[in-house]
Amino acid sequence: MQTPVHHTINNNSFWLSPQRCIFWQEENAIIASDLHLGKTGHFRKSGIAVPQTVFKEDLQRLIDLVQSYKAEKLIIAGDLFHSKENKELNLFKKWRHDFPLLEIHLIKGNHDILKDEWYGACGITVHKKSYSISGFCFVHDAADADCDAGTEYYFTGHIHPGIYINGMARQGLSLPCFYFTPKFAVLPAFSRFTGLFNIKKSAADAVFAIAEKSVIKI
Repeated sequence: MQTPVHHTINNNSFWLSPQRCIFWQEENAIIASDLHLGKTGHFRKSGIAVPQTVFKEDLQRLIDLVQSYKAEKLIIAGDLFHSKENKELNLFKKWRHDFPLLEIHLIKGNHDILKDEWYGACGITVHKKSYSISGFCFVHDAADADCDAGTEYYFTGHIHPGIYINGMARQGLSLPCFYFTPKFAVLPAFSRFTGLFNIKKSAADAVFAIAEKSVIKI
């Protein structure tokens, strides 16, 4: 497994993975956002030839992470799925039944529009607005944060954060990133089949760019 980078928030250990997720050591939980499972299937249905390997690679990365960390929980900060049910989601169902003891908590994102019965059949605990645990709160969109009064820090997704890095000869590159402010964090999109929104870092923020197999503090 690629080497994660350690980051501490309120005396809790969070390991930032180049695979676009976080392992929360104290809760033995993987935190991720914006997987958009099934997105490639919807593109193909619309006549756009996106190979199914994109979806399969994302799902395999998730399987590898659960096994490598021996995680007991999977916390998804929104947009686990991309839209309505399609054939690709049958592969997710099969994967889910191979890990029956894994707790899955989904904070609904704007793309999570499947019926409640579908989530229930897959053993997914759905939270409409937020999920709070051990002083931390998870939401999809920071604008909709509705956390418990005891929340000390919260995690969000939704915007697919990226950071622009200047290079030589007036060239540069936008990379997905983990974005930590003093009050909240924004997770990178787990799926590689997404765009980026370049954030503007302030002096109080901590930003970690994801460059292939490495996580680099900016």
